[in-house]
Amino acid sequence: MKMLVTGGTGFIGARLALEARSRGHSVVVAGQLNSDAERTRARELEARGVNLEQGPLQDPAYARRIVEGCSLVIHLAAAQHEANVPDSYFFDVNVTGTRSLLDACRVAGVERFVYGSTIGVYGESSGEPLDENSPPRPVNVYGRSKLAAEELVRSYRGDALELCIVRISETYGPGDFRLLKLFRAVNRGRFFMIGSGSNRRQPIYVADMVRGLLLAGAHPAAVGETFVMAGDETLSTHDVVQEIANALHRPPPRWRVPLWPFLAAAVVMERTLAPLGIQPPLHRRRLDFFRKSFLFSTAKARALLDFAPTVSFRSGASETAAWYRDNGFL
Repeated sequence: MKMLVTGGTGFIGARLALEARSRGHSVVVAGQLNSDAERTRARELEARGVNLEQGPLQDPAYARRIVEGCSLVIHLAAAQHEANVPDSYFFDVNVTGTRSLLDACRVAGVERFVYGSTIGVYGESSGEPLDENSPPRPVNVYGRSKLAAEELVRSYRGDALELCIVRISETYGPGDFRLLKLFRAVNRGRFFMIGSGSNRRQPIYVADMVRGLLLAGAHPAAVGETFVMAGDETLSTHDVVQEIANALHRPPPRWRVPLWPFLAAAVVMERTLAPLGIQPPLHRRRLDFFRKSFLFSTAKARALLDFAPTVSFRSGASETAAWYRDNGFL
């Protein structure tokens, strides 16, 4: 079939497009070329025969053009890490862009629309496992805009367009430049833990995440449902760093510093630099890696889609380290 992947020059989107292409699907990618990482992924996609279409999803004409002839749309494009833009920017990209795409899908006769949401809609876990019925409590504009987009997607129920929402957990693996700094710091012996390292997470390997998204795009039981997709293992940040050190054949880092000075500095930078249009080098969302815990029940995806992650973090970290080395990043 012909399918569209938005956010296709992002980490998950690029891996999704490549996997779908390897399965014989005709794939169109909508993406941006605003960073070296995005340009690197675009070259990889082009080498595999995947067509890239650039443009703003908020533009109805662009949205109609890229969905033409598609049976499936997996929508991953989002404003996420920008720290020097007004809140309205997040809602424009994440909500208005989604509306434009949904309207285009409706006109084009697209069969299924999968919305890639985020575990960020929950805000933070207080210790209990979260699932699809847990109340959302987003704590930043990114989470609020993604939750608003979820509500928008659900409002299109009743159309011929089949809908599914996937709340994506922390994803890692080959092609991920977000964790490259962490791998490099551990590899060079320069990593230090900020805070206790006891916060917990359920990271999911990118190949598992891609498989889950493709299931959401094809399985009859996915229609009209929302799924949390996360890894099976619960790991502390300390555990994650230890496994990365093992994958790199380096001694585990021992340095630890308090969290509060970094948190205070982040608040000051956000309040002084962001209004001036300057990207703060440190902000609170960047510190979430060291301070937030997320625990999930993935029983619904397992029961309805027969989806379960297959790659352990130990194996995934080794594959990621090997990819960094093979591509000259370590």
